[in-house]
Amino acid sequence: MIITVFVFLLPLSAFSEIRAGSVEVNPYVGYNFFEHSQNLDDAPMFGVRLGYNVTKYFGIEVAGQFMRTDVSDTGEMNNTEGEFGYPMTKEDITFYHADAVLHFIPDGKFNPFIVVGFGGAHYGPSIQNGGDMAAFNVGLGAKYWLTDNIALRFDVQDYMVGEIFQETFHNIGVTGGIVFAFGGAAKPESAPVAKSEPVVQPAPEPEKVVILASEPKVEEKVMAAAAEPKIVVLAFEDVHFDFDKSTLTPEAQAILKRNIQILKDNPKAQVRIAGYTSAAGTQEYNQKLSERRAKAVEDYLINEGLVAPDRLSRIGYGESNPARYEAAPKEIYSPAAKANMRALFEIVVQ
Repeated sequence: MIITVFVFLLPLSAFSEIRAGSVEVNPYVGYNFFEHSQNLDDAPMFGVRLGYNVTKYFGIEVAGQFMRTDVSDTGEMNNTEGEFGYPMTKEDITFYHADAVLHFIPDGKFNPFIVVGFGGAHYGPSIQNGGDMAAFNVGLGAKYWLTDNIALRFDVQDYMVGEIFQETFHNIGVTGGIVFAFGGAAKPESAPVAKSEPVVQPAPEPEKVVILASEPKVEEKVMAAAAEPKIVVLAFEDVHFDFDKSTLTPEAQAILKRNIQILKDNPKAQVRIAGYTSAAGTQEYNQKLSERRAKAVEDYLINEGLVAPDRLSRIGYGESNPARYEAAPKEIYSPAAKANMRALFEIVVQ
């Protein structure tokens, strides 16, 4: 049976180990070699162990095993009648014991160990002492894991039975079985290997050139700057708004019409309209106000047929990036506040 299980389970991957807190059930079979002076024939045995791993190095277990043997007609004891008055030809023997297990190499598939325990042996029919004697056991063994929860286990143990400080009989048991493990601390997963991704360097932004619409020869300056890979920011300084307003004044409309020729001279230019506000008011309110101001300029240029809609986009900056620093934001009509109530064109020539 063990060989059959081994053949079927061996191809499975085994990355197991002794797990702290795990419970193990180990049915097994084997063969017991009796000391000659006991007048018992060597015999097969079978049993089961139930264990608990306190740590991955140390565990405890209880075990019980049974064998039926013949009383030998040779040796120091002859085959005479027993205490119950009938010939002793068969003997049923049960060993039961509690053991301590020490694993030498708890990590990996192969786990050698030593085992030491104490218990008792029951003989039936009784041969002496009412059929029960104390038993000590010590031995070596190993577990070989076939999967995370299934292992083969092999033991060689000496079961020493008898009365303390008196004659002791040695019984050498060789066993093999299957271990079924349950629970315990989960094995930590290995950290995933980070894949090296190519670092994509962002393309450098074009240089930004700010040109005032009121400068002399502004058309020539814009066209010269647009001929290079630069962002041309055309600042219509006269396009300002009243406080808390997003409506273009007549003066602002006239300024737009006079300077729109610059956009017509650059038919491939994409225009972004940027709206701004002064520092008075909340940041959230100013953000929305700046967006309304940018849309007001966009709507005017489209409705007047001055610029095609597909060339325009807009953005609101709120009170960020002011044209002038406002030392006293509550002074809503200060020169700095008026300078910041504005709209700019960002012209990107492709």
